[in-house]
Amino acid sequence: MGKKLKSCGVAIAALGWCTPILAQDLAVERSDRAEDPEVLVTASRTDRSVALEDYTGSASIISAQDLVDRQVRDIGDVLRDVPGVAVSSVAGQTQIRLRGFEANHVLVLVDGIEVSDPFAGEFDIGTLQAEIGSRVEVLRGPQSALYGNDAIGGVVAYESASGRDLNGFAARIEGGTDDTVNGSARVGLVGGQWDAALSATVVSTDGQPNARGGTRDIGRDSYTASGKGAVEFAPGFELRAAGRFIRTEGDFNDSDFDPTAPTFGLVIDSPGTRFKNDAIYALIGARASVLDDRWSHDLSAQIADISRDSFGPFGRTSGSEGDRLKASYVSAFAIDGRHNLTFAADWERERFRNDDPFGFASGTRQEIENVGLVGEYRFSGERLDIAAAVRHDINDRFADETTFRVGAGFDVTASTRLRASAGSGIKNPGFFELFGFFDGQFIGNEDLTPEKSNSWEVGIDQQLANGAVTLSATYFDSELENEIFTTFPPPDFIATPANRDTESTQRGVEVSASARLGGGFSLDAAYSFLDAEEDGIEEVRRPDNIASAAVSWTHPRDAASATLVVRHNGEAEDLAFTDPSFIPLRVTLDDYTLVNLNARVQLTDRIDAFARVENIFDETFEQVFSFVSPGRTATAGLSASF
Repeated sequence: MGKKLKSCGVAIAALGWCTPILAQDLAVERSDRAEDPEVLVTASRTDRSVALEDYTGSASIISAQDLVDRQVRDIGDVLRDVPGVAVSSVAGQTQIRLRGFEANHVLVLVDGIEVSDPFAGEFDIGTLQAEIGSRVEVLRGPQSALYGNDAIGGVVAYESASGRDLNGFAARIEGGTDDTVNGSARVGLVGGQWDAALSATVVSTDGQPNARGGTRDIGRDSYTASGKGAVEFAPGFELRAAGRFIRTEGDFNDSDFDPTAPTFGLVIDSPGTRFKNDAIYALIGARASVLDDRWSHDLSAQIADISRDSFGPFGRTSGSEGDRLKASYVSAFAIDGRHNLTFAADWERERFRNDDPFGFASGTRQEIENVGLVGEYRFSGERLDIAAAVRHDINDRFADETTFRVGAGFDVTASTRLRASAGSGIKNPGFFELFGFFDGQFIGNEDLTPEKSNSWEVGIDQQLANGAVTLSATYFDSELENEIFTTFPPPDFIATPANRDTESTQRGVEVSASARLGGGFSLDAAYSFLDAEEDGIEEVRRPDNIASAAVSWTHPRDAASATLVVRHNGEAEDLAFTDPSFIPLRVTLDDYTLVNLNARVQLTDRIDAFARVENIFDETFEQVFSFVSPGRTATAGLSASF
């Protein structure tokens, strides 16, 4: 692509800059290979983490070591290994769905910041690159009682490493097929009462064709710069801050809208079409604690500012601007180490404006404000854990709503745990659905009402072989009311959203297994069965069956390692606009299995060489109708840690 040389130079410079001055301590990635602590930061509104083994719902942790072992670069890829998660990706948009809920029903947090775009109410997870030392949490099931709007299906939380987590310097650079260059550099600093971390990541690729029989490569350039830090000014009083900038530029192809063409409704090569998205995120916060840290008060403010633009051969064709301003206060009180009470208050304002260069869509800036009040109680005993939360939202556009979540976990024996939880969720219509986009092509509906859900689940966790093997199984059942869908009313058949009068259901089973085997081998596997129906019809882009397995081997002295990852997606339904009326037809996407293999070898105490091959067998598959996904790719590179 046009910026290929520039991107390559930035990445190489990053590695070269770090290598001579990295003189201490980020051999953490290698010498300190212990797993991240198994705690959930997002399972409670208090600032005290919840141990994974004490959580009353369903959750997964993707540790920093998991990301290293699987050589993860796009966070969306590793989410395919989490039970209950379905991922679908096309150029310019990667969606995640939890337990059959829509992508805009999943709350995504990055360093505690809500990162969804107010335009569509969801986050493009394809723009989130794996930084050195980062980790991911996934909470499955309704979390609206804690986080309000957007969290019907659950929460995905990405956390970059702080200066205390990873003190030192590190960098990596790699190149491969499709003229791909990926470079990342990080510095973590820590003092007696402070810590700071800075990170930069560059991804550039010419890509591959994504139209059936197409020849146009669909490339992408992505740039991320982030930082976070904290200062303890006095015992019990700390200030913190985090910030992030993401720019993503890339190509995309349009569908053929010529009803006389044999490719009508299919994706075709579209020279000159491209997009550019910019996102700025920031958070500042202050925490004060008294009574020997048993009573804490946390005040924070965060912003998200996202702009999107699309271009054709003759210039800009569409655009949107969205921003979010949020302030939160959380007060948490711990009683005798077992009982915890939390109160939280959130104020949030979202704004959106169509930036259509042709004036087809209204450019009026729209705004919605919301206040949420949260009460939470947690009990952690030797064998019994209880959690309960309730939230009341006061919205200036929609009716006030109250949501809840309750859960309990009981250790039947030292190796067997039973758990159950239930909750409700809410999702307000997005600006896109309320006010439309490109009048004459998608008409908004200002009479839409929020979607509401009720869910419950039961699960069992079993440890075997003195904890070397962990098995988990969960059954879940959900109902969604007022589901928003796209309709095409006659006589014009122009797309417009509406609320369904009937209930949609999502139910299924999630199974996972983790085993630490002898000889340096480990296994992580997951399987999900999903039955998701919308008005009695199977939901689109949600395979009934999803499975994955990752087998890793590490040399006893960590001189080398290798990981094999196998991911299977079953058949899935989708919509095809191949009828001249533009009324969608249902099609079935074939199942597919992808096999990835990577390896690493230690060259010196500070430098590793690595390589990977993805989609080894060059499987041809579509995650979305008519969009062909990439075939086999190969990458090799170097990483340095000091």
